Amino acid sequence: MTLKKTLLGLTLLLPALLVQAHEYEAGQLHIDHPWSREMPPVAPTAAAYFVIHNKGSEADRLLSVSTPVAGKAELHEHVHADGVMKMQQVQDVAIPADGEVKFEPMGYHVMLFNLKQQAKDGERFPLTLNFEKAGAVEVEVAVQKDAPAGHDHAAGHDAGKHQH
Repeated sequence: MTLKKTLLGLTLLLPALLVQAHEYEAGQLHIDHPWSREMPPVAPTAAAYFVIHNKGSEADRLLSVSTPVAGKAELHEHVHADGVMKMQQVQDVAIPADGEVKFEPMGYHVMLFNLKQQAKDGERFPLTLNFEKAGAVEVEVAVQKDAPAGHDHAAGHDAGKHQH
């Protein structure tokens, strides 16, 4: 019985581990753990985050993003302007050869506007990343109550109070 209990425990644990780490490949690009923070049901916006690693010898550019769960999805970044931190839309994001770009709170991020409904903790939604060279890549964004490990500074970011 002990072996059966151990196997059952591992079977139940494995899906939880898979939810925490999900990755996508597109040519020389590797997209790591797309996630979004659970927002209050009345929040008009949400944000999505991930890391793009370029293992290739040529740079690529993220040109746009889209998702069926929002009326509009835009690439944004935080910038310091006149001593104030502001968010602004960007037209594209360069992914350097043999480098990475982090989409994280207080940095680059994807803003989702006109949401049909806010996703809850544990749910996922599709997000298509459109690259200049790698083409369209669909990822699943995991919705979480808290930022994943290593994103502790995320607590101060409130997508529901997005200011330009």
